[in-house]
This record gives sequence, C-alpha cells and structure tokens, in this order.
Amino acid sequence: MTSVTVPSPPVPYLPQRGERYRLVAPNSPTAPRVARDFVGTLLRTTEHPGLVDDARLCVSEVVSNAHCHTESARIRVDVTVNRRQVMVYVTDDEPNRLPKPGTAPDAERGRGLLIVESLTDRWGTTTRGGRAGRAKTVWFVLVEPGPCAGGAPRMTG
Repeated sequence: MTSVTVPSPPVPYLPQRGERYRLVAPNSPTAPRVARDFVGTLLRTTEHPGLVDDARLCVSEVVSNAHCHTESARIRVDVTVNRRQVMVYVTDDEPNRLPKPGTAPDAERGRGLLIVESLTDRWGTTTRGGRAGRAKTVWFVLVEPGPCAGGAPRMTG
C-alpha cells in the first residue's frame, strides 16, 4: 500500500483586522505598475519598509496574471495593514480559472505564482459570489519579521 502525503490547504480568504485600503484599476497594461506603486507607497507610509520589495513584486505578479489571463474590466487590489502583517487581495471578475503555480521554475512563463509562493508567508485563491461565482481573488500574507537572535533570516512557508 502506497502512502500519499497531501499538503494542508492554505488559510482561507478571511477579512482581517487593520486599516483597509483599496485600488480599483482598469484591466490595462499599466495596472501592474500602478498596483506595485500603490502597495509600495502604502507600506512605506504605514511603517512596513521591510515588506515593501516582496509585496511590490508579489502584487505585480498577481495583477499581471489577472491582466494577461482574464477579460475582467477591472482589477481590485485590497490591502489590510496591521502592526504585524500585511494582507493583499487581488480580485478580478473571472472566477472560472483559478491560477496555479507553474511547474518549471526556469520556464519563460508561469513563474509568477512560484515567486509569490516563495516570498509570502501564506497565499491562496478563492471565488466569491455563490455557486455561479462572480469573482476570483488571489491573496497573500506577508508577516513582519520578529526580533531574531543573531540576525537570523525570517523563515517563510
């Protein structure tokens, strides 16, 4: 008998406590840059400078996916910030195709969610709007590193 280990599902999309911010952008080639700049400015302003680079890269990848792979008229970026962590939710209006990480890290395409998976503490996808589904959200969480003895790097995953 063969034993198969199934990874536990990611933490579901849940509203979190903290300050909430929203950007609604048209689904255009400029959306990833606008979302990247929005998140970067927001995190610097809310005193999360250590999370800026990872958050900017991750939101850019997720918004790029929404732009390239959906015909949604707009892309929404919701960010909840609290003292300990930042939650980013990118929503489009095409719930039918949930994105999955690519399988080849050296491939020219399909690496965006592999990057998100490697940089975030948690991430996942969800659909909203009942059985028919009206929207799809890709979300990720970045946690402020705690004080580590000897300057040890933050562990992810």
